[in-house]
Amino acid sequence: MKGFINIYKPKDMSSAAVVSVVKKKFHVPCGHMGTLDPMAEGVLPVGLYKTTRLFPYLLGKTKRYVARFVFGETTDTLDITGNVTERTGVVPDENAIKSVLPRFIGEIEQVPPKFSAKNVDGKRGYQLARKGVDFELAPKKVFVSDVRLNGKTGENEYEFTVDCKGGTYIRSLARDIGAACGTVAAMSFLARTVAGVFNAENSVPLETFRESDSPERFIIPPDFAVDFEKLVLSESQAKKILNGVFENYGFKDGIYRVYKGDEFWGIGETKEGVLRINAYVR
Repeated sequence: MKGFINIYKPKDMSSAAVVSVVKKKFHVPCGHMGTLDPMAEGVLPVGLYKTTRLFPYLLGKTKRYVARFVFGETTDTLDITGNVTERTGVVPDENAIKSVLPRFIGEIEQVPPKFSAKNVDGKRGYQLARKGVDFELAPKKVFVSDVRLNGKTGENEYEFTVDCKGGTYIRSLARDIGAACGTVAAMSFLARTVAGVFNAENSVPLETFRESDSPERFIIPPDFAVDFEKLVLSESQAKKILNGVFENYGFKDGIYRVYKGDEFWGIGETKEGVLRINAYVR
């Protein structure tokens, strides 16, 4: 069994718990692409069995988030689930926020939240933070395609739409936008609406999937998620590759979606005309 299930994860549930639900339905190993915090909702693509081998080719795809930030207070987790660590009471107006947003578009440096899955000497950041261990995380480069202010949604709360590459922490963006406005801020809501070709429109709510007697109808073919040039092998080429015989077939160098007839085999890369399949999902 192979393919993706694009689950719309509900709030207050871990990404691992969602994978567990899918695994119980199909009884095959599964994995998710791009962790969502428990407080967040949104699209969570789950790969079935060998399909997870495609994830390295999908992590660079653009993701879209709808987020809300509260200004004038912040917490140790940088979201409203944490303990308040500072209150300034300073809430910027829309013009002040809009004036700083260009600073956060493009390649920027961002310090991850301490309450995150970042590794620190072999331990997860959140494990150390919960124990009160003092540590620092190094800034990392992330890419934000766009960040837009949608409007005010509460007395001290604003909503934003963020388009970014994988690895971007929206909680850190809340902190940094708050600081740029001369105050503090924390994330109060987060929904991922797009992850590459997966979006809210082609997702299935977790409960709908869980209660379905025919969950296979929600399977999305594995090659739906990748957009590399298509390469179709002949019968003889496919047989040689299966037997570990690699020859120069004159393919131009690059990364391909590899097929034998209509059957998707996986992602392959050619160097000097020699094709090797790096993510084999057949």
